[in-house]
Amino acid sequence: MTKHFSGKHQSGANADLTDTTVKSSGAPKSPGRRRFIAGLGAATAAASTGVLAPLVAASSASARETPDLPTQSDFGAGRSGNGLPASVTHDRLVQAFSLRVGEATHDALVGPAVNVNNGDPARYADQGGTYTKGLPHDDFGRVDLQAFASFTDALNSGGFSDFQKIVVGGTRTLNGPQGGLAFDLAALDNVQFGQPQVPPAPRTASDQNATELLEHYWASLLRDVAFTDYSSSALAVAAAAELGSQPAYFGPRSGGKVTPNLLFRGAFPGEALGPYISQFFIKPTALGAQPMSQQMTCYQPDIDYMYSFGDWLTAQDGNVTGLKNQIDSQLRYMRNGRDLSAFTHVDLLYQAYFTALLVLGTIGTPLNPGNPYIGSKTENGFGTFGAPDFAGTLTEVATKALNAVWYQKWFVHLRPRPEAIGGIVHLIMTGQSNKTDVTLSNVILSSIGLQQSFTKYGTWLLSQAFPEGSPTHPSYPTGHGVVGGACITVLKFFFDGSFVIPNPKVPSDDGLSLLDYPGPDVLTVNGELNKLGHNVSFGHGIHAGIHWRSDTDTSLLLGEAVALSFLKDRARTYNEPFTIHLTKFDGTTATFSNRGNP
Repeated sequence: MTKHFSGKHQSGANADLTDTTVKSSGAPKSPGRRRFIAGLGAATAAASTGVLAPLVAASSASARETPDLPTQSDFGAGRSGNGLPASVTHDRLVQAFSLRVGEATHDALVGPAVNVNNGDPARYADQGGTYTKGLPHDDFGRVDLQAFASFTDALNSGGFSDFQKIVVGGTRTLNGPQGGLAFDLAALDNVQFGQPQVPPAPRTASDQNATELLEHYWASLLRDVAFTDYSSSALAVAAAAELGSQPAYFGPRSGGKVTPNLLFRGAFPGEALGPYISQFFIKPTALGAQPMSQQMTCYQPDIDYMYSFGDWLTAQDGNVTGLKNQIDSQLRYMRNGRDLSAFTHVDLLYQAYFTALLVLGTIGTPLNPGNPYIGSKTENGFGTFGAPDFAGTLTEVATKALNAVWYQKWFVHLRPRPEAIGGIVHLIMTGQSNKTDVTLSNVILSSIGLQQSFTKYGTWLLSQAFPEGSPTHPSYPTGHGVVGGACITVLKFFFDGSFVIPNPKVPSDDGLSLLDYPGPDVLTVNGELNKLGHNVSFGHGIHAGIHWRSDTDTSLLLGEAVALSFLKDRARTYNEPFTIHLTKFDGTTATFSNRGNP
C-alpha cells in the first residue's frame, strides 16, 4: 500500500513532507499515460493496492519546475537523428519537424513533478476528509462506501467505461474529471506540474483548515456589506480581529495586524493597495463597436442557501433543492461579496481577463518593452505580437491551465468543499460527533464567527451564495484561479506591467456609479491584474462559500506555471527575435528570449 504524505501548507511555501515517499507516475493506469511516463524516463510505478493508491503516490524524489531558459528557435535545423521521414525534404517542413521534436524533447527532460495529497483519504474510514459530492450519502452525510469505490475505481483506471459505472446520488453529474487526463502538445504535461506550486492541501483537522473555514463564516456574514464600508462595519472589524489573531491566517497584514480593509484580499504585490475591486473589473471599455460599461447583473441581498440540513444533504447527494438565485433588476458595478459571487456563477472562466485585455487597450497601456515591433517604421505586429495574438493566446492558455488543475483536483488531492466540512461542524456542534470519523480544530469550533453565523441562521452549517452550493468537482486547487494565473501571465507577457493606471475609480456603496479614487496609492497594471485574479477566484470561493483561500493562492501559482511553460514553447515558434521580461506573482522576473530569424 502506498504511504500518504502530510504537509504544512502556506501560500507560496513548500510543503513540509514528513512521511515516506513512494516513486510513481501518480497518474491513472491508462496505457497511453503509462507509455508517456515511460517515455519520460520516469521511475517504474511501485506495486500498490487499494483504490486510492495512485492518488497519493509521489512521482519523484524532489520537485522540479521548468527552468528559466532562453527559448531560441533553430531556423537552421537539419535532419540529423530526429526521426524525420526520408520523404520530407522541403526546408520549411524540415525546420518545423525539428522544432517540434526539440520542444517535445526539452519538455520531456523536465520530468514528472512531485504530487502528493494530505493523507486524509487514508486517514478517515468514512472518507469525511475526501471529496464525495454527487455520490449517495446516508442521513448524516457519510458517503456510501460502495459508491465511493466505484468512483475511485474510475480514477485509478482512467478508463472511459469505468467513469460511466460510477454510482451517483442524484441528477447532477460529476464535472468533467477526464479533462485531467488530456494530453497537451504545446506545454508540459499535467503530471509535470505539482510541487512547489501545488503542495498538499491543509489537513481537514488542521488549524489552517479551521482558520480558512472561519474566514468563510465571516465572509458569509459580510456578503452584502460594500467593500468601501468595511472600515466602518462592526462586523468587519470583528472579523479582522478574530482572523488576525490566528497564526494560520495567511492573508495580508499591516504591521502584523489584519485590518478591515485587508479582509479577503490576496497577498501578491499590489493587492493591498487601493480599492478592493480591481480597476479591470470596473473601467468602462468596448468590444469592438460594442460598449461595455462593466455594470453587472447581481443577486438580491440577504438571500442565502443550504443552511438547513435537509437542503445541505440534498446538495451533497447531487440533487437540486428547486430554489433559484433571485436576480436584482438593477445593473450595478460590483461592490460586495455577493456581486463577485454572482459574476463567477455564470462567467466564462477567462471572461474577466479578456475584458482586462480590452481595458488595457482603452486606457492606452504600452506594449511590453520587449515587443520586437516597438519603434519599427515599416511594420507592426498582428498575427504575432499583435491584437489577434493577444486575444488568441489568452483564450488558448485557459484550457491548458484548466486541464492541468483538473488533474490535481481529481487524481491527486480530492479535497472536500467548505460546505462539506460545514456539515461536520454541524454534526459536532449538535452532539453528533459519533456520526463522523473527522475531528476538527477548536479554532473553528470555539470561534466568534461560527457563533455569529449560528445566531443569524439558526444552524452551524456554512451558508452558501448559490442554491446548489459548489460545483460537482473537488475543491483544490480552483479552476477560476488557475485560469486567472495563466491569463494574467499572458497579459504581462504582452503588456507593460509597470504602467500606472490613469484616473482610477471606486464603485459607490450601492454600485450605481463610479467615484474617483482619491489615493494615496498608485495603481499599476501588474498590481491590478494580481488583484483581479483574487477578486475572481475569491468571488467564486470565499465570498460564495465554495473554495478555500489556499485553493485560490495555489491555483494562481499553478496557472502561472502552466502559462510560463506554454509561453516558453510558444516563443520558439515566432520568426521575430526578441527578449521579453515579466514580473511573476512572487515579484521575481521571468525572461523569454528568441533568436528567431534576424
